[in-house]
Amino acid sequence: MNVNAQAYDNYKRATVETAAPGKLLLMLFDGAIRNIDNAQKAINDKDVNAAHNLIVKTQNIVLELIASLNMEYEISNNLFSLYEYLYYQLVQANAGKDIGKLNEVRGFLAQFRDTWEEVMKKAAVATREKSEESVQRTLNIKG
Repeated sequence: MNVNAQAYDNYKRATVETAAPGKLLLMLFDGAIRNIDNAQKAINDKDVNAAHNLIVKTQNIVLELIASLNMEYEISNNLFSLYEYLYYQLVQANAGKDIGKLNEVRGFLAQFRDTWEEVMKKAAVATREKSEESVQRTLNIKG
């Protein structure tokens, strides 16, 4: 491995290892979507080995999403069922190099990603407002 590739790998590893949990979920969704896009291109280019590898990477990401669920919450059971379905669709898509099934999975993942990004934005705004409110109270007490 050349020096530039090794430096890039180290950078990617550090980015993942230091990412906040919410950001890490976005990275997983982004990676899965990117893999599906590349798998579809590989299928169109008749590169079945590349398509296979990309779909397997996406399956592994879905397994990681499943493993990250906190099953103490009811919504996690629903997400588990959806992720399990997506995993099954990926297996079927890989077996038949089926772009339609990949599109379906991509659509779900894109919706999950966009929803999660929106939740993170709202949480950041709420945190910022709470912090500003706390500063304002402190200023009023001192002022």
